[in-house]
Amino acid sequence: MSDDAIPVPGTARQRARAYRPEMSDAGLRPAHEVVAIDEYGQPRSGFIAGERALTLYLDDREIVTLMTLGTHPEMLTLGYLLNQRLVPCIESIDAIRVDWDKGEVRVDTFERISDLDERLKHRTVTSGCGQGTVFGRLGDQIEKIRLPRVTVAQSQIYRLLTHISDQNEVYRRAGGVHGCALCSCGAGDQADIHLFVEDVGRHNAADAIAGYMWLNAISGKDKWFYTTGRLTSEMIIKVAQMQIPVLLSRSGVTFRGLELAQTIGVLVIARAKGRHFLVYNGAEWVEFDAVPPAVADQHERAAGRGSRGG
Repeated sequence: MSDDAIPVPGTARQRARAYRPEMSDAGLRPAHEVVAIDEYGQPRSGFIAGERALTLYLDDREIVTLMTLGTHPEMLTLGYLLNQRLVPCIESIDAIRVDWDKGEVRVDTFERISDLDERLKHRTVTSGCGQGTVFGRLGDQIEKIRLPRVTVAQSQIYRLLTHISDQNEVYRRAGGVHGCALCSCGAGDQADIHLFVEDVGRHNAADAIAGYMWLNAISGKDKWFYTTGRLTSEMIIKVAQMQIPVLLSRSGVTFRGLELAQTIGVLVIARAKGRHFLVYNGAEWVEFDAVPPAVADQHERAAGRGSRGG
């Protein structure tokens, strides 16, 4: 794979080799019990989300410090390196070792990255919480990606949202985090949540899922991606690199994010909660087979007013 190529999870070569670098297993507990004082001046016990600084070193070179919940540090590191195109492929990585006592993760490659200085020169400060920097010149490569066209039923959207409501464990317990999920929706009542990750930044959660996909050679072409965070250009880029064609969010979408989605072919569904959603790109791929009664009645009343006016 050339240095300019965008790694794609689940390729035939990856499945054949099934390569896994040496990795630590240093996940932290996500929430901590504390005492706060309520509006009556009384002490109240509760939980808050963890947050730790994790400095990433690539071949002994300091790259970035990520603020993270710390539940999936190895997957986060792997996904971050691949999404930022700082390593050419997973097979180039020898080992990933997390040391929370030092607040660092060290990544060793088999052959030291030769053009790391050049890659680190080009940085874009982003709106992302928990990260905030994109390395390299991703624009040209990303806009060459074209995702497979898929057909999505409205009933599948509702079914997935129902299943997602059972997740968000850390958010319900402590607040202060975003959640991302790798999902698939089949026929009938099937809706699978393959992995749900919560972190202090939505990009950290997305990178952890990307790392999981690359490590296990999982194809994204038949998957959906769900996030509680806003759909900025960085989120569209990450989903495109994972080859996932369907993106849902409980939050909104930015204009640049929408432009990229239109170019690449990402089905973008935002403001998705309960029975409500807005399709910002790809509405022609959605089968509206479960229109809520209130919406149908409203359309009928509007049509009736129009006929009376004639």
